[in-house]
Amino acid sequence: MRADFRRTASWCTGGTLALAAVVVAACGPRSPSAPQHVRTADTLRVLAYNIHHAEGMDEVVDVERVAALIESLDPDLVALQEIDSVTARTGAVDQAAELGRLTGLAHIFGSFMPYDGGSYGMAVLSRWPIEGSRNLRLPDGDEPRTALSATVVSPRTGQRVRFVGIHFYRSEDERLAQAVRLEAYLESDTIPTILAGDFNSTPGSNVMDLLQKSWAVVDKGDDRLTYSSFDPVREIDFVLFRPQDRFAVLNQWLVDEPVASDHRPVFVEFEILR
Repeated sequence: MRADFRRTASWCTGGTLALAAVVVAACGPRSPSAPQHVRTADTLRVLAYNIHHAEGMDEVVDVERVAALIESLDPDLVALQEIDSVTARTGAVDQAAELGRLTGLAHIFGSFMPYDGGSYGMAVLSRWPIEGSRNLRLPDGDEPRTALSATVVSPRTGQRVRFVGIHFYRSEDERLAQAVRLEAYLESDTIPTILAGDFNSTPGSNVMDLLQKSWAVVDKGDDRLTYSSFDPVREIDFVLFRPQDRFAVLNQWLVDEPVASDHRPVFVEFEILR
């Protein structure tokens, strides 16, 4: 039986639901000077989720439970962190492929390193066709790290979007070096880009301050703590985007699911603007 996953929306002061045009800052009307765009048919539902190699807080490895949560949210793009590929500790299952099979989404896996007879890394799932992908090597920290980049194409309009999953780790100096390298990889990008994952960094940290110079961060509102899932005390999982004038945030929420993983999933619904 599928679990009943509760959605928690972010609300502005006064009780108005925070919608996209006001995403990056506090709630309020769009500035009259903001660029106006023709609305397109492209909406994009994005999920960022550290799944803890599908081992829940009940110490049960359950890929089907994670897949059920993903299906319940009906995302177009999913950035997954802490993914095992045929490791002994999780029963030699290719978790990215299995999650793709269970959800009906295309999948790619990006390995950080060999681990326990297999590999450990990240995955991207996509409803949109994947045009190409790269596993971008970042400076090693306490463990090796990469950024997993996929270029996807809208089946409705042909719009291309770059979707990048990350999992920075571990010390602040290591995470900052990883963020600097990621910016160097992506600085020449001209297509709309979404960056999502576990940053292991809080608002106001050197890492987030660096990224906010060139990225807009989706504001979660009052309910913003993503770790841990059963006792949230830190905001370390984010969805970022650029350029700001190519996206409107239609909705966002954190999912209250305290058992499937040690992180809360972050969901954002975008409209792609022209």
